[in-house]
Amino acid sequence: MESHFPSDKNAPSKFSKEEDEISPKTLETCRDMVSALPRENGWKAYGDICFYQGFWCYSYLLEGAIFAQDHYKAQPTDIFICSVPKSGTTWLKSLTFAIVTRTQFDNSTSPLLNQNPHNCVPLLEIDFSRKGIKPEPGSLPLMSTHLPYASLPKSIIDSGLQEPMSLEETFELFCKGFSDYGPYWDHLLGYWKASLEQPEKILFLKYEDLIKDTSFYVKKMAEFMGYPFSLEEEKEGKIQDIVQFCSFENMSNLEISKTGKYSSDSILVEIKTLYRKGKIGDWKNCLTPEMAERLDKITEQKLGEFGLSFAKNDA
Repeated sequence: MESHFPSDKNAPSKFSKEEDEISPKTLETCRDMVSALPRENGWKAYGDICFYQGFWCYSYLLEGAIFAQDHYKAQPTDIFICSVPKSGTTWLKSLTFAIVTRTQFDNSTSPLLNQNPHNCVPLLEIDFSRKGIKPEPGSLPLMSTHLPYASLPKSIIDSGLQEPMSLEETFELFCKGFSDYGPYWDHLLGYWKASLEQPEKILFLKYEDLIKDTSFYVKKMAEFMGYPFSLEEEKEGKIQDIVQFCSFENMSNLEISKTGKYSSDSILVEIKTLYRKGKIGDWKNCLTPEMAERLDKITEQKLGEFGLSFAKNDA
């Protein structure tokens, strides 16, 4: 993924390829660290998941994460989209990208029409670390990561697959914390606590809230990121335009979403697999009542005392 945007002087890329490669010795050190970590079977065919700094992560991503911890230098204008995998990341990336670039593109020229949101908003663990790509001052400030809060680079805090596992096997691993960037509840709690301590720096969003009142949260996100909508933009319906353009129905029905593929490091993924249903409460069609009760109990045990809760009929 050398280029994230079409050639456009108004949309400078966040990254540029360094002429000299990252020192193989540095990356080799990261690989050596990962090879010595505790391991468990993961959900997918990306290899085992490794335990590092209290969380589980696939080794190919963890190597990049460790490298980023030492080398990524956050800029004051950087905006990080942090999420647990499969929690609405694709949608959130499209919304933030559309907000930040709304003066450069409209609904007929947006790169989101022919590029997946993951190509428009790079992933720290791969694009910075694995590919030797470094940020340029003055470029688009968006970056994403699945890393837990405690594992973010210090500069940020300071400023083809095998057959899938059965649902039962996957569920059991999830409950035990053996999921990508898990345990899930610890991942949430890290950002929740940080958002309470630094509300001016961290905006904590719930998928259910975002889907119930998208316009309200798009406006709130724009203000938080430093790209507030003007009164004129609001009167012209710009917020609603972005909400509609980035809606599940619109994004999932784009030709690129139906037939395109997304390269995540060396793994090629069909873009259509990134879009499930986008519905609140669809868990009822997948989980048994016993599974739901178990998840509710774990959630209450892990998060309840910290004031973080989720409506049971929405979860």
